[in-house]
Amino acid sequence: MTRYAAFFGSINVGGNRLSMADLRYAFEREEFENVETVIASGNVLFDYDDRPTEGLEDLFAHMMRDRFDIDSFVAVRSREEVRSAVEDNPFTGIGADNQVHTLFLECQPPDGSFEKLLADHAGRGAETLALGERALYIDYVDGAGGSKLTSAFIERRLGCRGTARNVRSLARILAKMA
Repeated sequence: MTRYAAFFGSINVGGNRLSMADLRYAFEREEFENVETVIASGNVLFDYDDRPTEGLEDLFAHMMRDRFDIDSFVAVRSREEVRSAVEDNPFTGIGADNQVHTLFLECQPPDGSFEKLLADHAGRGAETLALGERALYIDYVDGAGGSKLTSAFIERRLGCRGTARNVRSLARILAKMA
């Protein structure tokens, strides 16, 4: 069995309210094992046979629509991929842990899209960005709440959806995955 983390986007924000108990129950009904939620923002840990994470992402997105009538992007990462999301983030240990984020992406952005994001964002804020493997690393120097670097802004330029977690939360999730 492999330990995975599912990161749901848009859960318990923007009117998409869902109890973590209901989300755990949905996973258990699908026969996932050792299901645990971390923080009430759609982070689910579970054990399952080793398989490509993309297939799991599709399954969970369907489950959210079917059971809860919520259209949510889901990023599924193995323990090693979560570790990489913290360790490969060039801003980890430099910026504040609650301001440094990894945006988990549904795909690797097409060539030139990251450069377009950087160019379009120039002069809009103090954020610093770096591209990783199916990830965008962001240091929201002045905080994510008031930033003009929104998910919609990023997604339009990269051509793929994502959901972000700060490195403080990711470190907590990684510790629970052990």
